[in-house]
Amino acid sequence: MKAVRIATRQSPLALWQARHVGALLTARHPGLEVFLVEMTTEGDRFLGAPLSAVGGKGLFVKEIEQALLDGRADLAVHSLKDMTSVLPEGLMLAAVPAREDPRDAFCGLAGQTLDTLPKGARVGTSSLRRSCILRSGRPDLDIVSLRGNVQTRLAKTKELGLAGAVLAYAGLKRLGLDGVITQVLPTEVSLPAVGQGVLAIQCRTDDARVRELLAPLEDATTRIAVTAERALLAKLEGGCTVPLAGHATVSGGTVHLRGLVGRPDGTHVVRGEVRGPVERARELGESLADDLLSRGAADILRDFARRAEARES
Repeated sequence: MKAVRIATRQSPLALWQARHVGALLTARHPGLEVFLVEMTTEGDRFLGAPLSAVGGKGLFVKEIEQALLDGRADLAVHSLKDMTSVLPEGLMLAAVPAREDPRDAFCGLAGQTLDTLPKGARVGTSSLRRSCILRSGRPDLDIVSLRGNVQTRLAKTKELGLAGAVLAYAGLKRLGLDGVITQVLPTEVSLPAVGQGVLAIQCRTDDARVRELLAPLEDATTRIAVTAERALLAKLEGGCTVPLAGHATVSGGTVHLRGLVGRPDGTHVVRGEVRGPVERARELGESLADDLLSRGAADILRDFARRAEARES
């Protein structure tokens, strides 16, 4: 009997995602057995501080990637936005299924939207990107850091008496919690994180059997979009330590990529966009990064680097 072991975090959303990929696999490969290898990552353990203060997005994937390298699991399912721009040697992004809605969503406790919130309202978020975008558009808001899984962040929103919180629409939708959404934010208002809404299926580069099993799950359009987005991320060398956004759409053989780098307080935000043929997706991401860097993003990144060095010294 054929079998595969899927490494996953233990949060409700991560388990949903792993089971979803397992169901996709068994639907395409009758008789395949799927076992989950549930793990707790550093990102799950250190919830007392913002991600930017404890090491960034890689904290959600390091232990899981090590389980793949050690042979304790055959594949792993991540939220692509949690993955670093460079993968460990010996591992590959084997498949990206079709993207879920990439937008952010506001969950207002009193049914309000961001537009109807009173001056000084307290809004929760777990990301520097969302904080930057919120403060850029509504500098009067009081932004409160929220960590934890989706349900935890929603519970903390109530416990802390916040006006609402901003979360990823995809996660809420996958968990059947989209009923708490009071406003889906257009990408023109809140540009998504690189890879937001995309499931990343990772395996060992030399595991031909698993690569063959995963091949039918690949969505070509999603791959083109995330290739452009991740090229932007890699050139900017950004993570959860810098407010950074990147979102690509693909239509009629053309990629439209938009990007953003900003300061956490929203006082300086550099935006840009580029279009080009799908065959040049990676180059488009790199060229947009160069454009952003030349127009002020380099100064923002240098400032972050100096602050990081000062904290470590």
